[in-house]
Amino acid sequence: MSNKTTDERAVNLAARAVELVASGRVEDGSRALREAASLAPENPTVKAAFLKIRSDDSIHALRKLCGKFVLEQDEEAGREALDYLDRSAQVPGNVATECLDLVIKARKIKSKEIQDGIVAGLLRESVVAKSALAKLLLEGSTEAFEQVYDIGDKSANSIVEIVLQPSAWSKQSDREKVEANVFQLFLAKLLAVGHDDDGRALKGIARLLATDAGRLHPFIDEEIFGAILCSLDYRQPTEVRSQATLATAKYLELSGEKGQTYLVRFIPSHITKGHGEDLVLAFSAAAAIFPLVPALATTLFLTEGFLPSLIPLLDKKIKSEKVEQAALNMLSAACLDSNCRAAIKKHCLPWLRLVMEKGRQDRPGLAAVILTKVLYPTVSANDINNTQEKTEVNSLVPMFTKLMADPREANKQSSIEGLAYASLQPTVKEELIGDREFLDRLMDSLRNSRPGATIIFGALTLIDHLTKYLPVLSEEQKKMNQLKAYASASKSNTKPDPLEEDAAVSRRCKAIVDAGVVTAFVAISDHLSPASTAVVASIMLSLTRNSALRGTIAQQGGARLLLMKCTAIAGTSDVDKQARRAMAHGLARILISIDPTLVFPTAGSPPLTSVTRPILSLLTQNEAESSEGPRDLLPTFEALLALTNLASAPSDEATVVIIRQTISIIEDLLLSNNAMIQRAATELVCNFMTSAAGVEIFADESKAAGRRLHILLALADVEDSATRKAAGGALATLTCYEGAVKGIVAKERGLEILLGLCTDENHEIMHRGLVCINNIAQMQEPAFEQARKKLDDMDAIGIVQDIANNSTNKVMKTIAADIVGALRA
Repeated sequence: MSNKTTDERAVNLAARAVELVASGRVEDGSRALREAASLAPENPTVKAAFLKIRSDDSIHALRKLCGKFVLEQDEEAGREALDYLDRSAQVPGNVATECLDLVIKARKIKSKEIQDGIVAGLLRESVVAKSALAKLLLEGSTEAFEQVYDIGDKSANSIVEIVLQPSAWSKQSDREKVEANVFQLFLAKLLAVGHDDDGRALKGIARLLATDAGRLHPFIDEEIFGAILCSLDYRQPTEVRSQATLATAKYLELSGEKGQTYLVRFIPSHITKGHGEDLVLAFSAAAAIFPLVPALATTLFLTEGFLPSLIPLLDKKIKSEKVEQAALNMLSAACLDSNCRAAIKKHCLPWLRLVMEKGRQDRPGLAAVILTKVLYPTVSANDINNTQEKTEVNSLVPMFTKLMADPREANKQSSIEGLAYASLQPTVKEELIGDREFLDRLMDSLRNSRPGATIIFGALTLIDHLTKYLPVLSEEQKKMNQLKAYASASKSNTKPDPLEEDAAVSRRCKAIVDAGVVTAFVAISDHLSPASTAVVASIMLSLTRNSALRGTIAQQGGARLLLMKCTAIAGTSDVDKQARRAMAHGLARILISIDPTLVFPTAGSPPLTSVTRPILSLLTQNEAESSEGPRDLLPTFEALLALTNLASAPSDEATVVIIRQTISIIEDLLLSNNAMIQRAATELVCNFMTSAAGVEIFADESKAAGRRLHILLALADVEDSATRKAAGGALATLTCYEGAVKGIVAKERGLEILLGLCTDENHEIMHRGLVCINNIAQMQEPAFEQARKKLDDMDAIGIVQDIANNSTNKVMKTIAADIVGALRA
């Protein structure tokens, strides 16, 4: 390339660099200038460009971008500003306040979304910007609020964040003053538009109420509360209704009788007006408050004359689909209460059947759900005595399964909710489990559900019903059930339906696993609510009961899912504790049946040691059981089996963790009155012997080690042969160590018990006994002369010689011969 051509290119690049920097694209401009300098560093134009750009360096990149966005309506500059803030770049305080002032005051902006993002980003990243807005709110709350609120949802949320952040304020009294003012401005916004279409005002109201309701709820009068209740309209977006529900719940919680009075006046007054819009508002509010204040909602619903007059009213307004939908929503919510269900059954069945037959869109499905709720008691199948009603419920099942194929979410929700009720009946469970197409759709609905969707909990409840085993009852509990049955003259209730017995439930569990339920759980695991997590825990505990399914469940990610959810549950409520224990129990069951290192490699993530804590938690009694009859020992037993498997891993890291955290608990379990628990604990201790840490706690000659040896020797002399074998195996290892042998010899019957193992009818136990005696006999130190003398006194040579002469096992004959030789030496 000639010098002339090179200079021309350098000049063009330099000019381009100046333009790029001026437009805010500093990085691109710097790149162009560097290339120009590399081509012609002495060119006067290139040097002039350097000086020009250097003079602009004092202007911060973000300031340039915001200026170009506001003054030139350059949306690309606005997006670059957003990118800059999203990278959490450090923004000098003066730059942040300049940019905030510039962007907030801009009125003719084409992209409000970008403006909203920049304001929220500045207030998120800069402490100085937060303080600046706090000052503006203090000096002129209304003007500053209006400026920021009108920009967008994120900016309005930032106001709430700053008001609730003490560090943004020099005085707490200033913060509280502004908080009250801002709360009232949010209330004014709600009233000004009647309905808060985008939920912006409601979001601020709900957030402030949730944080400081004690100070703020007196500002809400009957008119404002009525506006909040109007926002519960089922036609409003989900976000708006959610915020209205939060605000309603918090206000009713703290306002007491005043809030309830407003509510009692709101619903009847709108129903009395009789207009379609008023009916929709009244029914929507009633549907929303049933879960919040069930007692008050039930009282309103059961007010004399309400339901009898409702059906004529609906018939009059039958052409109004919106009224019909709102009424159905209310009736569905009212089914939470048994008295309300009875009232609906008495007054509304013909109308519900009519809607099922002639309704449009998703209303027939919702009517069918309500019919299922009121016709089918939620106790058990045996409670259905009316054959006609039972038949009607069964006839709805095909309709529900068909609705699962409907792409509309409302119909899927109705399908799942109706089947969740109907599936309490064993025959319905069998019908559903045999429909693979339905199961596939159910799993797809779970996998594709959006976070927070109500369909998730309904689908999980349905799966829980399909996989639930009958509780295992103690003999005392069985007798109590029989007495109750006799007392109610219902002897048939004492015998479970064959479709509810373990074999039938196991078959249903297999079908559910084959349909891919575990992969569906993994797909939604990140957005499960605490209630949904508890149902998943119940389902996984049922699925892992069948040992034949555990390998498949692990392959589908079930073991990792159980560990992740178990460790993620941080709550302290009874529901949280029960879910955490069920997750741990399911994980233990899987680790009984598979090689733990296949799922949790020693050097992998999560490591093998991460599973020990959840399983160890099962060794102690469930807190909920302490006052509810006898302890359920199955979780403890299966935890011991899982720990035994973990202790057999090539690395002893898991064993070390188990010993360090629970050796005292394991000692107690070795002394359990339950033979199965005692056996499992002994087998775990036997596996400890592969670890130096396991040997040390028995052989370090401490008082605690002596106590543990004493227990182990006692276990080698119990009736249960499996326990004797495990104890003998542990002793066979321990007798290789001098400290353990000294402890055994010091026990009154220590050597006698070991010699007794040599004459056991079980050849495996006999083998372990011979190894123990041989280990002691081979010790030549003078300190063990006493042990050999005791063996002589017990005619050990004669006993062992008899084995050597008569045993057909070559290994045992050899060991016996070695013992005789060592003792005669």
